[in-house]
Amino acid sequence: MADQITPTNLAFLRIAKRAERQDDQVLNRTFVDYGSVFATVSSLDHQIVFGRRGTGKTHLLTVLRQSKRAENEVAIQLDMRNLGSAGGLYADPSVPLAERATRLLVDVLAAIHQAIFEQAIESDSLVDLSAVGRPLDELFDSHTAVRVVGDTTVESSATAESGSAAESKLGLTVSAAPQFGAEGATKESEHSTVAAKKTVIGKEVLRVNFGNVGAAMRRLSAALPNGRLWLLIDEWSEVPLDLQPLLADLLRRAVLPVKGVTVKIAAIEQRSHFLIPDRAVGNVGIELGADVSAALNLDDFMVFDNDEARAVDFFRQLVYQHVKAALEAEKVKPPATQAELISMGFTQANAFDEVVRACEGVPRDAINILFHAAQRAGKTTISVGDVRTAARQWYIGSKDAAVSAHGEAKALLTWIVDQVIKERQTKAFLLEAGTKDRLIDFLYDERVLHVLRRGISAQDEPGKRYNVYGIDYGCYVDLINTARAPQGVLDIGSNSPSIATTVPRTDLRSTRRCILRLDAFHTARVQSA
Repeated sequence: MADQITPTNLAFLRIAKRAERQDDQVLNRTFVDYGSVFATVSSLDHQIVFGRRGTGKTHLLTVLRQSKRAENEVAIQLDMRNLGSAGGLYADPSVPLAERATRLLVDVLAAIHQAIFEQAIESDSLVDLSAVGRPLDELFDSHTAVRVVGDTTVESSATAESGSAAESKLGLTVSAAPQFGAEGATKESEHSTVAAKKTVIGKEVLRVNFGNVGAAMRRLSAALPNGRLWLLIDEWSEVPLDLQPLLADLLRRAVLPVKGVTVKIAAIEQRSHFLIPDRAVGNVGIELGADVSAALNLDDFMVFDNDEARAVDFFRQLVYQHVKAALEAEKVKPPATQAELISMGFTQANAFDEVVRACEGVPRDAINILFHAAQRAGKTTISVGDVRTAARQWYIGSKDAAVSAHGEAKALLTWIVDQVIKERQTKAFLLEAGTKDRLIDFLYDERVLHVLRRGISAQDEPGKRYNVYGIDYGCYVDLINTARAPQGVLDIGSNSPSIATTVPRTDLRSTRRCILRLDAFHTARVQSA
């Protein structure tokens, strides 16, 4: 196949789509900072890094882990998807919540213990096993305690048995020749048996003592190089929602107060539940802004409509670093500069700009759109038409299927397209800040809606604050070839690769009049039911 495709397109095809599929060295070489993002996440403050799938959370934590190791500090990265030997137990509703939560806490502490122990026995380890051995044992003991709950019955019995036996024999033999013979034997035996039985009827359950865990963590961090442990928790949102506050509470009570420990958590905002407010007994979990510093949200950075030049520059660097790594792995000389890459890979500069628009600020979407565009282009360079077709393919294959499987979400998306594109003649809309709607959250989480701006005022309602949402590029590009295609609404031009028209940027002046009233949608749904 290599002789049927350009080296640049081949490199686009070889880029790994997920960070966990690449080794640490490649991830370090291909990392591109979001301005001051890495400096922010490198601080000693506890932080939560929010971002939807594909925004680079795993990549960021991996590079942070490598950076701290280079500074002779211990950093461990936990993937919550791989935690424990029976992950399905956590989400099993037939198992009591307390039992599921305790097993989760035990698995997390066991993973921390194992990660540090493995680092201590490495040949080039930074960790002195003799120094951390005792604190590791204390951490192990703190999460492996067992107690018996329920009715307890002790049944005991004892038996004893003894015996003895004796045998003697005397014989006389007379034959034709005088012969005398005598035989004698004596046999004795004695044995005894003692038996005891104890029966405990009850259930052994694990228990976690937060005080003991905290004490062990303090001694452990003090024994590590530079007295510092970086605990990087990835894929937090894979933990069942009802267990997340309980796990967060363990961190708040036993880990966050430890001076030598810094915690970073990567999570999806719409799938995270950190706190159960309870004024009577006190909050359970982590309070954002109080227990941890203000969260970092990767979704707010590389949206094209926020800052076109900054977004294009970031994605040029990102794609160049990935292409360079892929070509070098194939023993092919990579382009010397980013400009040379754009010249070699695209018919014109705005073809790459169209990739940046189409991905809506999500690096994984950009990589997948490039993948489909490279497949389509083959022996030729990538055109604007290739990018549009690729964006449509990626949208249908990765996003539309998930939305279509959710009937209510699909109905809301169709209604939004009617209200925004057809009636308001814009590709973005306003939604009042603080609005909580599970369908909007679902569409945002599936990367069909994108937050472009936060906290702006509307032209007709200046006293309220709104967030600006944009409809995914793949969604309205897909509408071009359907009966619902907007006529004269979006200047998206022709599908011909020779025409270099582009989708216009969001016009906030027109968007300020486009306030979406979700109550109208829900009322219509109720009336039609």
